[in-house]
Amino acid sequence: MRRAEVICLVLFVFVCMNANARSSKVFANNPGSLQQAIDRSIPGDTLLVQKGTYKEHDIQINKRLVLIGNNWPVIDGQNKYQLLTIEHDSVTIIGLQLQNTGRSSLTDIAAIKLLNANHVTVRNNKLYNNTYGVYLQNANNNIVDGNIIQSNSVDELNSGNGVHAWKSAYLTISNNIISGHRDGIYFEFVTDSHITNNRSFKNVRYGLHFMFSHRDTYRKNVFMDNGAGVAVMFSKFVEMYDNTFVHNWGDAAYAILLKEISDSKIIHNRFIKNTVGIYFEGTSRIQVLNNEFKENGWAMRVQASCSDNNFERNNFESNSFDVATNGTMMLNTFKQNYWDKYDGYDLDKNRIGDVPYYPVSMYSVVTEKIPAAMILYRSFITDIMDQVEKILPSVTPDQLKDDAPMMKSWNLQ
Repeated sequence: MRRAEVICLVLFVFVCMNANARSSKVFANNPGSLQQAIDRSIPGDTLLVQKGTYKEHDIQINKRLVLIGNNWPVIDGQNKYQLLTIEHDSVTIIGLQLQNTGRSSLTDIAAIKLLNANHVTVRNNKLYNNTYGVYLQNANNNIVDGNIIQSNSVDELNSGNGVHAWKSAYLTISNNIISGHRDGIYFEFVTDSHITNNRSFKNVRYGLHFMFSHRDTYRKNVFMDNGAGVAVMFSKFVEMYDNTFVHNWGDAAYAILLKEISDSKIIHNRFIKNTVGIYFEGTSRIQVLNNEFKENGWAMRVQASCSDNNFERNNFESNSFDVATNGTMMLNTFKQNYWDKYDGYDLDKNRIGDVPYYPVSMYSVVTEKIPAAMILYRSFITDIMDQVEKILPSVTPDQLKDDAPMMKSWNLQ
């Protein structure tokens, strides 16, 4: 069969499948009007939800439909109920305002919940004051794009996540603004998915949280003012590119927390004014390349349980501590990084320092073992301790060094 004939056949089948599909308007005149319109519809219909307040709850969608809001119709859970549950493939939700779900310690109550539903699109909606914003369970090939997802959580116990995904794959989470939840985005047993161009801020715990999730990528996101920026735990083959981490600050705050993660990449990210830029525990084979660490408390804390990680071509500027560790043996590689505290020389003018740089200061080793010693930070005695350690090293790990430190910072634009 020729190509033109194939195309004609596909178009004919598509038209036949959608020949009976309709477009109808839904008004907020009567209680239950939205659920009634859904029940009366046939697969493929488009429901144009008109402006108004729909005090409906536990709305079930169990057929292929498109719901489009006109001028932000409001579905209000009255602080008691769940709102929209999707249990069918190929549903589209656009332009709705879903707000005020109930809260429960027994049930994960959500504004939009996908259960065993694939190829669903949730786009350009406003979700306010909900326990969970968009909740995906056993849901594959779904898109959550361009939504505003805001809540007002104050503690972890009584809150949910902005976008929560469990046991799903091939998700696209993009262009969302998420704030005020326990975690902005939460992945557990989620694989082969992409998190792109989101802004996750002022969440109680993490801006983004991974658990047992492999082969995922997050790129060009901003994580700001969260309890901690991103946690990646018990995962592998995770790629982290072009993200910005700003002011994730507190007693136990990290821009990125890595725990038991392997074979992953952290490339071209910006870490600005965080308590800790990256915390490594039990990590292996991580490529940390072309990142900027600036004005953090600790740029990196690399625990002794880490091995075969590669730190190359990063900029370290104006951090209180560049690197800290709790061990004496270092099985990781540092190469061609720029360190603003490096005071070596470059006699052959090749822009690489002629003597190694040891980024772990004696004082950082002391504070790892005795946190209360932080009270002496920037005192005269700490300067003396660091100078003596440089001349007669005895405490800092001599294997943790950059043998080719750069004399000028890398252009990472």
